[in-house]
Formats: sequence, structure tokens, C-alpha cells
Amino acid sequence: MTDHQAPEESSPLEAVGEVESPTASSGGEDAVAVSTATEAVATSETDEAVAVAEGIVSAEDLEITAEELDRLYEESLKHIQEGEIVRGRVVQIGRDSVLVDVGYKSEGIIDLDEFPDRGRDLEIGEELDVLLEQKEDSEGQVILSKEKANRIKIWDDISKKYDNDEVVEGTVVARIKGGLTVDIGLKAFLPGSQIDLRPVRNLDKLIGENLEMRIIKLNKRRGNIVLSRRVLLEEERQHAKEKTLASLAEGQVVEGVVKNITEYGAFIDLGGIDGLLHITDMSWGRVSHPSQLFAIGDQVRVMVLKFDQENERVSLGLKQLATDPWADVDQKYPETSRVSGKVVSITDYGAFVELEEGIEGLVHVSQMSWARRTRHPSKIVNIGDTIEAVVLSVDKDRKRISLGMKQIEPNPWSTVDERYPVGNEVEGKVRNLTDFGAFIALEEGIDGLIHISDLSWTQRVKHPSEVLKKGQAVRAVVLNVDKENERLSLGLKQLQPDPWSLVATKYDVGQDVQVKIVKVTNFGAFAELEDGVEGLIHLSELSRDKVNDPEEIVQVGQEVEAKIIKVDAETHKIGLSLRAMDDDEAVYNLDEINNEASDTVTLGDMVSEEISDLRSQLAEAEREQQHADDEQQHADD
Repeated sequence: MTDHQAPEESSPLEAVGEVESPTASSGGEDAVAVSTATEAVATSETDEAVAVAEGIVSAEDLEITAEELDRLYEESLKHIQEGEIVRGRVVQIGRDSVLVDVGYKSEGIIDLDEFPDRGRDLEIGEELDVLLEQKEDSEGQVILSKEKANRIKIWDDISKKYDNDEVVEGTVVARIKGGLTVDIGLKAFLPGSQIDLRPVRNLDKLIGENLEMRIIKLNKRRGNIVLSRRVLLEEERQHAKEKTLASLAEGQVVEGVVKNITEYGAFIDLGGIDGLLHITDMSWGRVSHPSQLFAIGDQVRVMVLKFDQENERVSLGLKQLATDPWADVDQKYPETSRVSGKVVSITDYGAFVELEEGIEGLVHVSQMSWARRTRHPSKIVNIGDTIEAVVLSVDKDRKRISLGMKQIEPNPWSTVDERYPVGNEVEGKVRNLTDFGAFIALEEGIDGLIHISDLSWTQRVKHPSEVLKKGQAVRAVVLNVDKENERLSLGLKQLQPDPWSLVATKYDVGQDVQVKIVKVTNFGAFAELEDGVEGLIHLSELSRDKVNDPEEIVQVGQEVEAKIIKVDAETHKIGLSLRAMDDDEAVYNLDEINNEASDTVTLGDMVSEEISDLRSQLAEAEREQQHADDEQQHADD
């Protein structure tokens, strides 16, 4: 002991010897008191020993021996057992320990650290419940524990609450793996799955919170206590659910709390039961995602649209609390009226324009511009743009409005024949090249087509890219205008005169000409007389001898002298002969040769004519196909 000297142990006889006799110190009244006390403590041997020890009476008064007194005193201490909680009284507070009298031979010692704030509020004479750990240690001292006594009392209290399924309160003190540590007088474990009805992502925010829970597992031997807050919440939810189910009805307006948000809607807690507020029932207007309107925890007022009590399913609506804006849409937006709105969505086929909250109209891509080349709405409008349009149609029942942007401006095709009369030369830029021709942009919304057959009088064009490049500025002649089908045909070769128009005046049958071989086929060779004018040397006209392969006689690029044996400017055909040039001895009968040539080149002529006809038919078919493709594209748009 540091602050006091513990009282020396004395035998019961010595204690009795120190007690002053009441008779010696006082008169008759004291004698009466002693007599009364004697009667009171003489009820049992144990009580007698205690009375003597505490100085109430002397041994002589009781007329017992010292040995008997010791025996009786020892008997009086047997009710104090190690490991039990006893009541004690603070007799001294030292620097590091506290002396507590528990009615034993000597006071017990308790470490000061076992008291809150090291016993700052402790007072002499204060009674405590302590655990008797050891009656006597090696030094003969009684070892007591306040902390262990508290734990035993708390364990007993907790065990009682566990057995009775009672609610306990505690404070969250720390976050640990898998859950929280909660102080309920003892440290207990609250698993993460038992904290709430749904997983709690941020456990740290609960530190310091006071919670009500129920003990779901207890092992005193191991010191394990497992808590659950969820079971209480489930009970509360079940009670609320029963109450809600009993009062819920379709058409009823109720209040709830947003519990969860998904892409397709929001779940509203109506009180123990969740209802689904689908995204389509949130607003008469466009809602891209429920989070645009709600956040978890929001209080909302909704209408019960459908209630399936058997399956406990509830469908809710919010927009139904307001008037449907489509009710009088045909009066507000009559056909041909001019409107303005904001672009709220863009798709491949058009753009949706919000005219007012809850009412949208569609501008189809084909109605955005008079230019048919518009391939995607995003090339013309962006989300958030404010645009003007004309109401084309209104379908109140299906809640659809068709709008047109191009109708704000006059149709350029309505007067195209006035601006581009047939035969006039025009100028534009090559907008696109296809296998069958080139599209020339003349102005916004007006394109003309130069068919591949109208690119050159002389050149055999396999693809328009051989003559034109995309973006190139070109001049052309208007060949045809079709306002109804919005088609304009142009020609590039028509800028120059047709070289075949002068062939009849420049070339005669029997005339000798210098030509250049430009192509060799299995039935003869084509020779160029001048730019754009070619003639055919048939296989039979290459030599007087039989020729199996024309390349045995001529090759591409070779220049030869030939005789004209046929001229047909209308069908663009000229017949040539090398065989006639080889006959130097005889006078060549031109009429006979002409007739013979007509017979001998019949196959060539027929092939040539069929090829020419096929080319013409192909060109015309390609023109018609292009027109059909354009019409189909317009219909698809």
C-alpha cells in the first residue's frame, strides 16, 4: 500500500480483548443494551461469533472459549466463496489501488485501473459489487476485481435478454472484417449482412451510431456474441406490410420513399411492400433514365395503377396525377401549322422534337431537307437544338405527330424546269460516283445525273472515275427534266459535236485510209480512223488466205492502210478491209466487193450490231435502275 498502512490482522480473541465491556463503561442503560444485543446475536453460533468479532458483546458475556470463538468465526466466513460476486465497501483509496471491505478477515485490493477515470469519482464508504478472485494470496491478502464482477453481471444480463429474445442497445465502436464491433456492455459482433435489409456499402458512417439489435448467437465460454439489426427491421417491415396490404387499393394515391432505382424504373417503399414506378409512367414527357427525376430516399406521391394482392405486386404511376397533354393535341397542333421545339433524341431514321412537356413529334430524315442525299439526321440537327417545322399529320390515338423541316422552305424542284431548261449548259460539282454514272450537285437539293453512256463520244468508259473525280467542277448539258420524280439528266459528251455526224461526208466506200489498230478480238480487229471514229476489219477481210488468229496479221498499236468497204453513220459502223489492199493485179469491183463484204461481214456486223444494241439497252436499263434506286431510297427514308 502506498497511501495507507493496511490494518494488521488480529485473531478473534485479540479482537474480543480490544472490545470494551459495555457494563464497565456505562450504567444500567448500557447493561440493558448489552443484554438485548446478547439475545439478538445468540440465535446461532455463527451470529454469536460475528457479534463478538464486531464488538457488540464480549466473549465473557457469551461465556465461550477462545477456541470456540475462532471456530465460530471461521464458520462465519464460509459463505464467502472464491469466484462469487460479493458486496463490499470502499475503506481507502490509494494511488494505484483501492481497499474494499467485503466482511472477510481483511480488506480486498482492487487495481485502480479497473475503475472509470482511475476512480476519480470514487468515494470512501461507497458500496460496490466485486468478484472475490482469491481469499488469500501468498501475502495473505484478499484479491478482488471490479471489472470482472461487471463482466459477470453484464453476461448474466445479456444471457437473460438472449433467453427472453429481448432487444439490446449498443454503440458501434469500430469496423472490422465482415461487419462492425458494437459495445453493448461487452464487445459484440454485428455482421454486415445483419445491419440492414439491404447491404450497406459505407460501414464507416455507422461508427458512433446507437443501434437497437437482437442477440442471435451467444457463447459465454468463448466470449462470442453475435447481433442482428436486420431481424428487427424485418419484423417492423412485416407489421407495416400487413397494415399496407389491408388498406391498399387501385386508384388510390399514396406516399412512399424511393428505395431503389434501375434503368427501367424506381421501386417505391409504400410501407413494408415495394411498388414499381415504371419509367413510362413517370412523366408524360421523355425520361431517359429514372435518375433524372428521382434519388434514393426521395419522398414521392404516386397513384396505385394495379394491385395484385395474391402475389403482392403493385404498379405505380406518377404522370397519372396530371392531365394527359395528348387529350387536345389535335386542337393545339393542327395540320399545316407551323411549330417550334427542341430536339430531344436522334435516331437513324429521324429526330424527335419536344413541342411541350409530354408531346413530341418526329421529323423523318426524308423531311429534313429537300436534298435527298441526307443520310443521317445528325448531319442536320443536334440534341438540344431549337428548330422550326410544319405539322404534317397528327395521330391522337397513337400519340404520334409527324413534322417536316424542309416544308419551311419552298421545294426547289417545283421550278427546276425554269432554272434548268433542256439544252442549257449548267455547272456543278461531282458529289458522288457510282458504277452507272456521276451525280452533279447543281444547288442545295438539286442533283443531276450524268449517265456513264453520256460521258464520252469516243472513249469506252468502264467506270465514271476514269473521266471524273469526286469534288471536281464540271460543265454539262441538260438532257431531261422530270419534276414529278425529281430527276435531272445531264450529258458531258454533248458539250462537243458527235464526230459520227460528219462521217458520211468525210468517208466513202472504196476510200483508202490510214488507221491504227486499237483492239483485237477473235472475230477481227477494231481500227481507229480518227478520234472517236472506229471501224471493224473482219476476220475474213484481214487476208485472202484463211486466218485463224487475227493477231497473226495485226497487233494493237500497229498502223496499217485499209480500204473502206462500208459506211453507216446512223449506227456508227464502218467496215474496213486489208484483203482489198493486197489485190494489186486485178481491178477491184467496188460494187462486187461491197456486196461480198456485206455477205462476209454479216457475222461481224451482226455481233457489232448486237453489242451496240446491248450497250444501248444496258445504258437505258441503268438509267431506269438508277431512277428506281432513287425512288426506293426516297421511300425507305
